[in-house]
Amino acid sequence: MRRNTMLGALRLGVMCVLGLTAAEPARAQLTPKVQTPTNTKARSLLEKAQQQTRERDFVKAVETLNQLNEKFPSFGEAFLLKGSLLKAMGDNRNAMAAYRDGLGKVPLEAVHSSEYQLLGDLALSYGDYQTALDAYKNLLKVAPKTQKNLAKSQRQLLTCEFALDAIKHPVGEAPVALPAPMNAFKFQYFPALTADNRFLLFTGRPAASSGEDLYVSRQSKDGSMGAPVPISPAINSSYNEGAGSISGDGKTLVFASCDRPKAIGNCDLYISRRTGNNWSAPVNLGTNVNSTEWDSQPSLSADGRTLYFTSTRRGGQGQEDIYVSTLQPDGNWSMAQNVGTPVNTAGKDMAPFIHASGTTLYYVTDGLVGMGGLDVFRCEKNANNSWSPPRNLGYPLNTFENEASLFITSDNQKGFCSRSRASDEPMGGYRLARERPVELFSFAVPPPVKARETSTYTQGRVFDANTKKPLKAEVKLYDLDTDVLTQFVTSDPEYGDYTVVLNEGHHYAMYAAADKYLLKSLSFDYSSQRTFDPLALDIYLEPVRSGRSVVLNNLFYDTNKYELKPQSRTELNRLIEFLRQYRDVQIEVSGYTDNVGSPEANIQLSQRRAQAVVEYLSSHGISPNRLRSKGYGEGHPLAANDTEAHRQLNRRIELHIL
Repeated sequence: MRRNTMLGALRLGVMCVLGLTAAEPARAQLTPKVQTPTNTKARSLLEKAQQQTRERDFVKAVETLNQLNEKFPSFGEAFLLKGSLLKAMGDNRNAMAAYRDGLGKVPLEAVHSSEYQLLGDLALSYGDYQTALDAYKNLLKVAPKTQKNLAKSQRQLLTCEFALDAIKHPVGEAPVALPAPMNAFKFQYFPALTADNRFLLFTGRPAASSGEDLYVSRQSKDGSMGAPVPISPAINSSYNEGAGSISGDGKTLVFASCDRPKAIGNCDLYISRRTGNNWSAPVNLGTNVNSTEWDSQPSLSADGRTLYFTSTRRGGQGQEDIYVSTLQPDGNWSMAQNVGTPVNTAGKDMAPFIHASGTTLYYVTDGLVGMGGLDVFRCEKNANNSWSPPRNLGYPLNTFENEASLFITSDNQKGFCSRSRASDEPMGGYRLARERPVELFSFAVPPPVKARETSTYTQGRVFDANTKKPLKAEVKLYDLDTDVLTQFVTSDPEYGDYTVVLNEGHHYAMYAAADKYLLKSLSFDYSSQRTFDPLALDIYLEPVRSGRSVVLNNLFYDTNKYELKPQSRTELNRLIEFLRQYRDVQIEVSGYTDNVGSPEANIQLSQRRAQAVVEYLSSHGISPNRLRSKGYGEGHPLAANDTEAHRQLNRRIELHIL
């Protein structure tokens, strides 16, 4: 049997988009004891139906019971018998109606505990929360403490109460199916976008018998999506490739594939990287990430260096749990760790999605009270890297059916998900879920659903300043308030393009560095800006050569002061790394001011500021013989001193190679 990369096996049939929910075997007693009616005609019809049931002629038995129900509508037990037959036949909707009618006509007694429980479960599977709630309440009134699944029914009662309230207080609008040319297949699911929203990645299956492949649709300038195309012949194969996740810059892809040669488990995670327009051959992520069990549903952080995924490996808190692994400096992935509580529960915890901001995690679980089945929850990362208690996204993003993965764009404006088309049967019903087409949907993200931080991006290319040829460079982003590396990407060696995600409310330093080139320093202050638009920024790197210089844009001083502010430590530490890498390089730290104040005072201030940098470097192990400082005051301006913006450009510290 070809396994599905989403779930791996039928035993995991829980997600609407995965097409794997099989019918549960009918366990209803087909010839239950019923009270014999006193009316001769009623008794005759009942005996006839019971005989037809024993002969396994359920259709005729139901027809006979319909006659009995019509002629003797107060005889509730006949309705219950019909309900058991319809349930065995897979006609769950009519079975629910029969149980509801029958239980409304019989005394509230413990003998009907199983029927109350079954009615509650059936009604909940169709989203008939009030019927389910009433059934569970009656069950808890009469059921013996030894009743099987009683604790589950108590929890389902809470689900009904939650759902009824959620429907009264909807959060946003219901998702809408994407228009043509999208949704061209019978099944499409697990949407994921690049940070600039230009490329939509998803898993597609043209038919129920088809294998899974990864597809990409490109968004045009007017916001419409282009026709989906296979991602690459290097990725799609005769095996299943699905549940893909792509980094913010679109250069790193992680996806699940099942039953490949030399696999570790039945479904493993694989990685591929894009250079130019070509994807590399997929590589198994190895035993630090994959287990001998089922591993799937990856979600990459914006920089492609943190990976969340779902696994059924032993040692978890439930059947499926969410795990995390990070890319180490040596290029290997760390040993995957269980995300733990409060994210993982004793239930099924699946389909993680980490927002581009890195601060908000979305996932589906049936281990928490919600609308029934798998619901989407969100939780936020705390300062100590723990997670806040998960919060249900509410109705209509969550419904009575099993929800699938969710994706929210970096700017927090648009969301994507996948859903089954309407059907008479719930996902746990008689018909296999894979018979129900699955489509991609989108929705406007309501405020309670948005990630804690909105993100934008800077995007451009890295070039050699002399030859103007594209360069492969490391582009690193640091939070200046914490000196923490928040992103680390590499520009494309063929085109030089890069994409880095920036979060609102932060002040960033960005550095571009390549071998034998000067470190390029850039600054982005979004700590108080009202505008938060994407930036187009090409970077030109100067070779490490005598006479070359670069502005150090992340050194900070108070007005007319020369003491370095704490936020400067990020720039200073990167400068130390540069000087340790190029041990033969000697530098001059040059200070400049605007034309405010006297020339003499400006010379002195610029000299002291430059000297403060030199003193920091020498105090951290850089030989003083390699360093000198010089203040140039208001000389050599980069712009006319006619506006504050221009004066700010002129107030600077530069690094010169001697």
